[in-house]
Amino acid sequence: MSERVVPPAARQRRRPTKQGVVLSEELIVDTALRLIEEHGADALSVRRLGRALGADPSSLYRYFRHTDDLMLAIADELIGRTLRTWRPTGDWRADLRDLGLRMHAGALAHPRAAVLSSYRVTGRTYEIQAVETILGVLRGAGFPDAEAVRIYHAFIDQALAHGALDSASAAMPKDAREAEAAVWRATYARLPADTHPHIAATARRLVADMARSSYPAALDLLLGAAAGRLAEIRTRSGQPTATPDPSPEAVT
Repeated sequence: MSERVVPPAARQRRRPTKQGVVLSEELIVDTALRLIEEHGADALSVRRLGRALGADPSSLYRYFRHTDDLMLAIADELIGRTLRTWRPTGDWRADLRDLGLRMHAGALAHPRAAVLSSYRVTGRTYEIQAVETILGVLRGAGFPDAEAVRIYHAFIDQALAHGALDSASAAMPKDAREAEAAVWRATYARLPADTHPHIAATARRLVADMARSSYPAALDLLLGAAAGRLAEIRTRSGQPTATPDPSPEAVT
């Protein structure tokens, strides 16, 4: 795509496409998401999108300057889909845990798109809403601004990184995924204790644990550390403190 774009007010297509649909930014993003999951990054071509939409490829310039502009819109839509399903309860730790898990699940629902978009900064509506929301949860819990920003940064990077990691694995061919999973059983579980005592001692747990994502455990560790930090802050300021119970998922 080129650098030219039509202002938002003039974007509405007045006539249906060949398939009888009226183009919109939302329809283009949804179609691009579907094509990415089917074909990978190659789906983000004007020609392929035009064919899928039944529209002249040049009509896409009314909505997006170029394919990178579309990629940012896709990244923002993934954030929006998470936010639209999340409902805060007022318990900062539970709310952030729920939001993080929803972000991770959203990435796995669109693994190829998540891998392409997880490292992007969109500056768009839903991303701005997410930053405002998470900082609001942290500041409302009592974290000073510097701590709120530091924990926000760790929280969001952790969620995006694990989402991209697990999405990349999910996007692998089934045979490749199964072959990698088998390595833990065929190699690690059979290493002798005299040469690899620590692996041998934990082999059964390794085989079981490495088969699933580490994100829930990593998230609990991060939020537990944040809760400990908040308790320290409250102690220094003379506020009442309470040690939160660990989440059930974190107890083994």
